[in-house]
Amino acid sequence: MDLQDTIGFAAAALTTGSFVPQAWLTLRTRDVSGISLAMYSAFTAGVALWLIYGLWLGEWPIVVANMVTLLLAATILVVKIVEDRKQRASGSASAS
Repeated sequence: MDLQDTIGFAAAALTTGSFVPQAWLTLRTRDVSGISLAMYSAFTAGVALWLIYGLWLGEWPIVVANMVTLLLAATILVVKIVEDRKQRASGSASAS
């Protein structure tokens, strides 16, 4: 592995690893009140595009980082959507 790949994988590990605590906290607490649906939707779509770009280039640091980040971001996004729907449903049920 050359220096460029080493730097790429180190950057990938740091940036991707930074999502693990947020994903863990979100799964554990189901608290998504501070998460913007629009921002996470755009972010998740952007990560998917980075993954496609990395695949086209054959750049494995980009591919691996964005594969893991996409999984984590999509997990948070799904929890956000599910919890928001639950809250809307319980809010409309109690308003009736």
